[in-house]
Amino acid sequence: MTDMKFFSTLDGKQFCRVSITILLLAGFCFGQPVISLSRSQGPPTTSLRVSGSGFQPLAEIDIYFDTQDEALAKADASGSFSKVVIPVPASAVPGTHWVSAVGRSGHAGTQAKVLVLTEWREFHRQNMQRRNPFENVLSIKNAGSLGLKWSFTTGGEVRSAPVVAGGVVYVGSDDNNAYALRASTGAKLWSFTAGNFVDSSLAVVNGVVYVGSYDGKVYALNASTGAMLWSYSTGSLVGAAPTVANGVVYIGSLDGNVYALNASSGAKLWSYLTGDSVYSSPAVENGVVYVGSGDFNVYALQADTGAKLWSYRTGAFVTSSPALANGVLYIGSEDSKLYALQASTGNLLWSYTTGLSVDSSPAVANGVVYVGSQDGYVYALNARTGSRLWKFFSGDHVLVISSPVVANGVVYIGTGTDRVDAVNARTGAQLWSYLTGGQVFSSPAVADGVVYIGSNDGNVYAFSLKHGQEQIAAKRPDLKMLRPDPNLK
Repeated sequence: MTDMKFFSTLDGKQFCRVSITILLLAGFCFGQPVISLSRSQGPPTTSLRVSGSGFQPLAEIDIYFDTQDEALAKADASGSFSKVVIPVPASAVPGTHWVSAVGRSGHAGTQAKVLVLTEWREFHRQNMQRRNPFENVLSIKNAGSLGLKWSFTTGGEVRSAPVVAGGVVYVGSDDNNAYALRASTGAKLWSFTAGNFVDSSLAVVNGVVYVGSYDGKVYALNASTGAMLWSYSTGSLVGAAPTVANGVVYIGSLDGNVYALNASSGAKLWSYLTGDSVYSSPAVENGVVYVGSGDFNVYALQADTGAKLWSYRTGAFVTSSPALANGVLYIGSEDSKLYALQASTGNLLWSYTTGLSVDSSPAVANGVVYVGSQDGYVYALNARTGSRLWKFFSGDHVLVISSPVVANGVVYIGTGTDRVDAVNARTGAQLWSYLTGGQVFSSPAVADGVVYIGSNDGNVYAFSLKHGQEQIAAKRPDLKMLRPDPNLK
């Protein structure tokens, strides 16, 4: 009763001050601090939204990524804060990292982990630029120290380009199987048997693996188990890689069609008939699908309807897949040329003539286009003008069908001389090579500091830095050792 009389004598302001004081003194009543993150994994430069509760009311709370103080939050009267944005640093190497929230007045705090990954989920992304802008382990300085991490033997040639998602490598083989391999060891997790060769690169989106096969079908598989979710039959073999965008699978077939399939059900949304086989893999950007055909043409199709927007005729078959960058479409042709076309109109901007057919799909990074040719060279061209910056000789005048990958200043590519090469992207100087037991028509993937590629010797290879040279993700920080940044407001 005395307590009630005491509170009844306070005016409004006094009551608020007393109430807040009691809340501050009894902060433990709000429970142990906890934080949640807007996402549990992502590449470097990802934005994380951090929310928390159970802190002292009105407390200032430092938000750390590993040991770096990134933001200062202010709890409300209930001891909560929400959606404080911090970046995953560009330097954060693949692996487990920690976000910590610590009260500035003491060391009461909590932590949540985030997995940093630099994945390679499709032949490459919707615009097909074939570069990994997040790679921060391998570089010009250390690519020469790459060594064999593991190899996995299939029962046939591996022309399929590996893709990497969630610590798993997905790849096809001419033994009619699609494989899921543990990225760290190469151990087989599962395999799925199609009716014929699986030369196509796979695509992994939202827990589903999409596969094209020479049996004429497109398959959707559960990424965890390999169980078939659906299949769709085209009129001929499928060697093109699928591209998945906005819930739609776009893929070509040697029956001459480009197909748009519902990614969830496999139902056909539309198809567009070209004049010959479609071995090119589509690129999708701004509601438009770009693809090459054996009828010598490059096509731009409306992504939602399949209606033709424009076509451009080259001098021969177009099996190369297009790459899009800054409103320009880059694509090779068996007439020995690489073309740069205005993406909106199909108008020719420039072309560059190599010594033989260009079946390789170009990569675009930092204003440079990289592409291989069957004359045995890899070319680097100015993306704006088409002028040659350098060319790298594969060691013999044999076909370079493999498509290059650019990651952190290094170009990786396979050659008909049975090699995988790493080349300085700026100069064309060879940094490293590895001799496999067969021609390398597969295209590499670079993810999480590892280079993956297939060979016609039947193996899938993984290359990484030698033990002791790799960069290791930071250990879990001790909350008591974290130092706040006094400049944060």
